[in-house]
Amino acid sequence: MRAPVDTFAMRGLNVATLLAVLLTLAACGTTPHKPASNNVPLPSGGKVKSPVRQDPTLPALPAAGSGRGGYYKDDGPGDNPPANLRDVPDAEVRNEPYSTRSNRPYVVFGKTYTPITDNEPFKQKGTGTWYGKKFHGQRTSSGEIYDMYKMTAAHPTLPIPSYARVTSIDSGEQVIVRINDRGPFHATRVIDVSYTAALKLGFLGKGSHQVVVERLLPADIDAILAARAAPKPVPSVVAISIDTPVETGAVVQPEVSTQMLPVDATVAMPAPATLASGFYLQLGAYSRADNAESGRSRLAPYAAALGTLGVVQAGNLFRLYGGPFSSRAEAARAAANLPESTGIKPIVIQR
Repeated sequence: MRAPVDTFAMRGLNVATLLAVLLTLAACGTTPHKPASNNVPLPSGGKVKSPVRQDPTLPALPAAGSGRGGYYKDDGPGDNPPANLRDVPDAEVRNEPYSTRSNRPYVVFGKTYTPITDNEPFKQKGTGTWYGKKFHGQRTSSGEIYDMYKMTAAHPTLPIPSYARVTSIDSGEQVIVRINDRGPFHATRVIDVSYTAALKLGFLGKGSHQVVVERLLPADIDAILAARAAPKPVPSVVAISIDTPVETGAVVQPEVSTQMLPVDATVAMPAPATLASGFYLQLGAYSRADNAESGRSRLAPYAAALGTLGVVQAGNLFRLYGGPFSSRAEAARAAANLPESTGIKPIVIQR
């Protein structure tokens, strides 16, 4: 288990650092400057460390241990982050047994935490933060080695190992991470994500965002795996406009509405030319066209947020879509604003 820390507690210089700065300034008049290149040997046998190499696509962050950036002690970004981190895919979900050792009750700062070991839904809102270089390469609570460039996270009570969908309320971005560590142990913070997950969620530079954490249950994981394995047939369109009247007495029987596939990484949707390019929300999948129409009618009051509602036939299924949206983040925000009372968990797809 990583040490409980407050990433944002250290915002000023401590006494030891201030004394070191004063001594350095006092010596500047007589001591020649040392080369600033990386791994340059000094007479004392030490080395001068070059500034952190910044990938131009990454936020400019103060180096770890610089005393700036609000990091805890020597935490912060790595010296040489890999390229193309924004393209790192979400964690590869799979159903696996929970660790007996990592899911026992434990005590931190006098508070007892009891990890979840059942299959009940879990959803939580609060501050999401990230942890990096200080813990990179160290063993996590799961026994795995922490890699700040993978899609993982620490949570006080979610099962180890398990998976969670994290949505940034500020940016609208969404990722799936593997829970393999414990923390944070702070009243207002709900999850510590990896450096890469924070980058993709949009709060790497700021240090934190308000997020929603939703546990992926075994049934959710099965649905994601089934969706990824399913062939992508070329669908035909059943032309239904938002003003199409609903058959009198139609009963809403969404056979899949309460078991909808959860929002996953963007799935390519083979769409016909009559649909505009963009991002869409899949809002239902039905075996009968009249049930799909009833589902469309039930969601008509939310059309302002969901966009144009239409039904696409793919094989024996009739899929209800809303959109298009200009970005995946915009589609995710629309999905997050859909009332839970509808019982629908939209999927973000891309044409």
